[in-house]
Amino acid sequence: MELHVGDVVYSRAGRDQGRYFLVIELVDEQYVLITDGKLRRLEAPKRKKVKHLKALPPQDLRICEKVRNGEKLTNSEIRREMASLSE
Repeated sequence: MELHVGDVVYSRAGRDQGRYFLVIELVDEQYVLITDGKLRRLEAPKRKKVKHLKALPPQDLRICEKVRNGEKLTNSEIRREMASLSE
């Protein structure tokens, strides 16, 4: 599975199973850094194996575009968008 910066993913394993996250950095082929703006903030993203994540179809979210373009992003923006996905 190929993940990109700005993708929204669903955690399939671990303590955070069942939560939505935003990919903010690709570490290598096996790992990415993810954040949800709440438990995993931008200041301390989680390093997670790609095989434990499920990529969602491309989302038309403002935060995805901001991450891809390298714009400044806040935890509150991420929390708001992730909450809308959970509903």
